[in-house]
Amino acid sequence: MKTMKTRFNLLFLVMLSFSLMSTTCETDDDVVVDNSQTIAEITDIAETSTWRITSYVDSGQDETNDFNNYNFTFAANGTVTASNGTDQVQGTWSVTDDSNSNDDSNSDDDIDFNISFNVPTTSNFFDLNDDWDIISYSNTTISLQDISGGNGGTDTLVFQRNN
Repeated sequence: MKTMKTRFNLLFLVMLSFSLMSTTCETDDDVVVDNSQTIAEITDIAETSTWRITSYVDSGQDETNDFNNYNFTFAANGTVTASNGTDQVQGTWSVTDDSNSNDDSNSDDDIDFNISFNVPTTSNFFDLNDDWDIISYSNTTISLQDISGGNGGTDTLVFQRNN
């Protein structure tokens, strides 16, 4: 009788162990990150004042000078205007929660700074069209990055707020 009870207890412990392991071995696939407060903060920062590009590196090539003297205005209605006093280029912008990671790091909770200018592919502004990952931001600087899906090159873009 004692052997039967010992086997039963052992079997019970083994089943309990398997049960506990199956409930504790979850992946992070079900983790939902709420980025709405961060998105609102970045949007508010971008909408204040005008901005200039202080660095634009396209796959290792410094192309910052292509945007010298242009000031960027990110409007609350989702339009972006780049103006140098003579020429003006308009497009759209937004800050969104990116739930896929096919163009960047493997993080599923990153936030994108989306820019789209309706210009020919030969325009310098066409190069800014992307869903940029936000690397860092403050009241005076927004640093962005994009890893190209085609050639794997890394582009960086830094906006500095005008005083």
